[in-house]
Amino acid sequence: MEAKSGRAGAAGCLVAALAAGTGFWAWLDGARPGLRGAFEGERDLSLLYIELPCMLLGLPALTLLSWAAARSAVGARPGRGVRGAVSCAVVLLTLGALTWACRAWLAHRVGWVSPES
Repeated sequence: MEAKSGRAGAAGCLVAALAAGTGFWAWLDGARPGLRGAFEGERDLSLLYIELPCMLLGLPALTLLSWAAARSAVGARPGRGVRGAVSCAVVLLTLGALTWACRAWLAHRVGWVSPES
């Protein structure tokens, strides 16, 4: 039983690290024009203290919640391979949807600062 919990813990840490990296990439890609100050040098520093922590902490939290919900919904009935495949698919779909939402939010937030982006 201890080995199973260790594997699940390692997988959870991997999911959290992947989600944090994805959140940082989405933030960096979307917030760059607002931090650069494209319109008359005006910078929006709230991108640093509001959006960055939300994306660095929110994406891993929501992804881990969806991963745990998928693992508990599938249960141990179909076998470890099916459970892992379903959990992986749920994590990838969640990360894709959250990354799209973050980039759309940042495009809306930064659009007024940098009209050419």
